[in-house]
Amino acid sequence: MELIIVDNEQKAKQFLDVHIQLNKDVPGWIRPFDKDINQVFNPELNKAYRHGECIRWILKDDKGKLIGRLAAFVNKKYKSKGDTCKVGGVGFFDCINDQAAANFLFDTAKQWLMERGVGAMDGPINFGERNNWWGLLTEGFHEPLYGMNFNPVYYKDLMESYGFQVFFNQICYGMKVNDQLKDKFFTRHAALAKDPNFRSEHIKKGELKRFAAEFCSIYNRAWAKHAGGKDMTEAQAYLLFKQMKPLLDEKIAWFIYYKDEPIGCWLNLPDLNQYVKHMNGKFGLLQKLQFLFLKMKGDCKKFVGILFGIVPEFQGMGADAYLIIEGANVIQKSSPYTDYEMQWIGDFNPKMINVAEGLGAKPTRTLTTYRYLFDRNAEFNRHPILE
Repeated sequence: MELIIVDNEQKAKQFLDVHIQLNKDVPGWIRPFDKDINQVFNPELNKAYRHGECIRWILKDDKGKLIGRLAAFVNKKYKSKGDTCKVGGVGFFDCINDQAAANFLFDTAKQWLMERGVGAMDGPINFGERNNWWGLLTEGFHEPLYGMNFNPVYYKDLMESYGFQVFFNQICYGMKVNDQLKDKFFTRHAALAKDPNFRSEHIKKGELKRFAAEFCSIYNRAWAKHAGGKDMTEAQAYLLFKQMKPLLDEKIAWFIYYKDEPIGCWLNLPDLNQYVKHMNGKFGLLQKLQFLFLKMKGDCKKFVGILFGIVPEFQGMGADAYLIIEGANVIQKSSPYTDYEMQWIGDFNPKMINVAEGLGAKPTRTLTTYRYLFDRNAEFNRHPILE
């Protein structure tokens, strides 16, 4: 076997080809946009390079056939509560069903990480944001959501046989759009609806700057401190909303207010993969026109829960039920969607799991983030539960 560092455009193309060759015959696989993978490894487009570095390899057999790939990275901003050593990451793992080949890839990554003072590696994870390319698919081998890893079933055995242990599971929940919501949601909604200080509003493309600022306020109060995160700036939030704008459906993204102060949001987007699966990894002019045509036809029947939360001061008061019913009253009556699926919820987040299950949603798939401790005698601990 020959391991090759990806250091030019030709090898970068082969890095993409490995994934295609090993997954193209797996039912449910959707080829990701080439650009989405390439930009992870572009220092000009990926801000993670400001705080770390990465390397990637392709693996060939003795006849020169592509049989595997892997990326490894360090990022000083990457940490979980309770970590006792510096943790690096591996991701974009693909491999034939051969333990020796997988071990070769993981051993190489381990050595590279150890040279940088790392004591453990998590994977498969992304060199950057956690909403994309995070976790190994271990249950629910059907069409992935946009930006979600997909892999053959045997990858689980390759990772666990090497010595990776489950750090946390990432559970997605889904339901039919017209499923009847439980009575308790209507009861809690009615209680808050009596107070004129509470109101809701769906997002409006013409007022993105305002909604981005409101989202920024909610995010910093509800999520930023989790796992050592940092506050988001209004400029960052506005950039995020501008990026979402071409896909945005105004009537499936909702905010809740108390005395006109934003206190929570429920952000959903149409599942972009319902369009991506027709485009063979490309997004040039032809594919952009195709996207517009498919969007006009209403071909997308699934929308995805990106983020849901209420600021701490209003949690436990029924604000979540109020927000869900306000949105459902519009979505269930006038939207073109038949299916709803929530982006993954970590098994360390019981509050959000309760929200999903309370909604009546059922698990649709599980992705798993593994951890491998370089000191094989060290005590292994799973991701701490969020309070």
